[in-house]
Amino acid sequence: MRTTTGIDLETVKAVYAGPERSLWELIMGEQIHVGGLESSMALADAAGISPGSRGVDLCCCTGAGMRFLLRFRGVAHMTGVDATAEVLDIGRQRSNDDGCSAQIQFILADACQTRLDDACADFVWGEDAWCYVADKPRLICEAVRLVRPGGTVAFTDWVAGDVPMNDAEAERFLRFMKFPTFAARAEYAQLLENAGLRVERAEDTGRFPACIELYVSAASGQFGFDVSRLLGFDSALVNALGQEMRHMQALVHARKVVQAMYIARKPGALRRGEQP
Repeated sequence: MRTTTGIDLETVKAVYAGPERSLWELIMGEQIHVGGLESSMALADAAGISPGSRGVDLCCCTGAGMRFLLRFRGVAHMTGVDATAEVLDIGRQRSNDDGCSAQIQFILADACQTRLDDACADFVWGEDAWCYVADKPRLICEAVRLVRPGGTVAFTDWVAGDVPMNDAEAERFLRFMKFPTFAARAEYAQLLENAGLRVERAEDTGRFPACIELYVSAASGQFGFDVSRLLGFDSALVNALGQEMRHMQALVHARKVVQAMYIARKPGALRRGEQP
């Protein structure tokens, strides 16, 4: 697992409390993850998320994933955990605007130490956000603690692909994205197994190449003015952003950076709705 010095939780909080979150939301949509609705649908299908279930979203940001699960999967209740107060405030307002605030609880906490009860969730959820967590073994252990026996840990994340980055490529990419650590696809699977889960899926979704084309095109074209405004009309910053996004584009097309999906089950009782 690669580690980036000088990037920690406070660095990540500063990103999502400031204009960078607005920038990524502009380019990627309110669901700030690769593939948007299509990715969420595929993850929910693979995980078998059922109506009436209860979940915890670790690193929930503004709660777009939780609102998706309520609307499209009939989930009864979601608890979202994030360490950035500003995104939780936005999430509460959006949930209220969408009429689902009674079914969503936002918790300001480190995702590695939520202080929620043991086995409080039918499933633990994450979408392209755990790449921002430094201590991934501890995060996985927290997810396992929160899910009930027979429950599911389901997430997507940006991971190192099967083609390795060289040190210079990795340093540049991780600093641009503010990732404190970066796991390989197999490393997450091993962490899940080490924590006692049965891994059912640990695979490249294949979505990133098409999506990165959309993001680069949007940032430089359709949303170019909006991007420039978010960056204070600083042409040097705008040019630097373009260079870093094109570097990321090259890494994605070389399969050095991918989006991966993980589905893992906790041994124990049957899942909700499952037949013996």
